[in-house]
Amino acid sequence: MTPRGRGWALLALLGYGAVMIALTMLKAFFVIGMLWRPEAQRGRAVELVPFAQFRSAQSWFGPLFDALGNLAFFVPLGVLLYLLLERRSRPVLVVVASGAVTSASVEVLQYVFALGHSDVTDVLFNTTGALLGAWLARLGGRGLYPVWIGLALALSVVFAVLAILGPRLGDPGEVVELGVAGPARGARG
Repeated sequence: MTPRGRGWALLALLGYGAVMIALTMLKAFFVIGMLWRPEAQRGRAVELVPFAQFRSAQSWFGPLFDALGNLAFFVPLGVLLYLLLERRSRPVLVVVASGAVTSASVEVLQYVFALGHSDVTDVLFNTTGALLGAWLARLGGRGLYPVWIGLALALSVVFAVLAILGPRLGDPGEVVELGVAGPARGARG
């Protein structure tokens, strides 16, 4: 990759990294429409048993949506890290390790700062997402590098616009959580 391409990839990684931080560590401080209630993000819970949410859920959809969301959330990270690390020895392994460390760090910080539910299953799916991203970048080849970089930059811009518009996109008081009839009441951890 050219130095200019590396610069764009680094910019995309920084932009997407900001999105990741906002959506994992800062959800208690802002809202985007009816996607979540900030007060519901202020809590501390931990789940150390892998896939426990699948066994205890009232519905199959919630845990599946959560798992696939965690997987998809780390795909851009895996792609961008691969682009930047492709010349290193075993770049896919480095990306997977970086994805695992990033995810575990987020989960620990969420617990320490009481910013939601820390779950070992999230680490597993996030790490798998980073692996999938690295494989996509590797299989797609250098010809797709500008596409991956452009998509990551576009995601960052879209998120910034959504965050700026925030509450104007819907009433967070009308958020309906799975398994709860009517608008959400009170904060859940």
